[in-house]
Amino acid sequence: MPSSGTIAEEAALLGTMPSDSMDDIELKNIQLQFPCSRSLSRGDSTMQEEVVETDRGTLVVAVQGARNKPAILTYHDLGLNYLSSFQAFFNYIDMRALLENFCVYHVNAPGQEEGAPTLPEDYIYPTMDELSNQLSFVLTHFGLKQFIGFGVGAGANILARFALNHPDRVSALCLINCVSTQAGWIEWGYQKLNSRHLRSKGMTQGVLDYLMWHHFGRNTEERNHDLVQVYKSYFERNVNPTNLALFIDSYVRRTDLNIHREVDPSKKKETTLKMPVMNITGSLSPHADDTVTFNGRLDPANSSWMKISDCGMVLEEQPAKVSEAFRLFLQGEGYAIQVRRRASSVVSTEGSKF
Repeated sequence: MPSSGTIAEEAALLGTMPSDSMDDIELKNIQLQFPCSRSLSRGDSTMQEEVVETDRGTLVVAVQGARNKPAILTYHDLGLNYLSSFQAFFNYIDMRALLENFCVYHVNAPGQEEGAPTLPEDYIYPTMDELSNQLSFVLTHFGLKQFIGFGVGAGANILARFALNHPDRVSALCLINCVSTQAGWIEWGYQKLNSRHLRSKGMTQGVLDYLMWHHFGRNTEERNHDLVQVYKSYFERNVNPTNLALFIDSYVRRTDLNIHREVDPSKKKETTLKMPVMNITGSLSPHADDTVTFNGRLDPANSSWMKISDCGMVLEEQPAKVSEAFRLFLQGEGYAIQVRRRASSVVSTEGSKF
């Protein structure tokens, strides 16, 4: 029971409070603010697009950054272009700081750029080797002697082919979901069916489901429903189905990279990639096993394999971990990079799992 003294103190305090009742407060001029919708179309005015003439037609290349700085050259995956594949990642806060030290050249595969017209019926789409050879024209156009390659999926395979044929032009490679073997029967069958549907019916539900699986793996909506809807909408509305069918046909007809890990030190540089390689995949990616095979063909002295947990499309689902790993990789190759770092637990070592 409270004492009489305590009761008196409480009464005295209550007496100092205003006795008049509080007036009702009317809320006025409330404005709802919604976050900006996620877009996979052009939204960065700092990128300058240029048309590059090659022996197999033209390529659209977007340049981001000061051209007097070291070059990073990107190449996208199936169903995407440089905007839908790399714009969000390279605009991520950590990557923006990193890119103050580099100039990025985003290469679009023929007919895959935003708003691309349908390629002529008699157009013969370049093979994977011919797509890689087109990069020589890009380097000549921009006066580049060397570049750091950054590729995803089909783009990673194209960059690896170029690096094998022109090892002196590539100083390092960051490859995500890179497949080093030719297509198996199951992949060949699915992709041929997709290509046929894209030509005859456009973006069917079957093709859409395959593209979502190709990029995200299974059960994607349980991880990030909003991101899934953004990409589904993009594939349905923004992809030229005929041009994509030609790119898919080229990718499914790819040859084996024909590289292997050589135990004889005198033959290493002749049988595999000689430049440093960072080989990345997501734990939920359908291409994780392909990256393991690729890793087994690389020289362990200059390569690292990284599997990032809880994601399939690593650039969209785990940009912080990829950007941190990429920064450490570049610093390990001698690039002096001054950025304001945030706390991170990423470690760049072979066999590491983030």
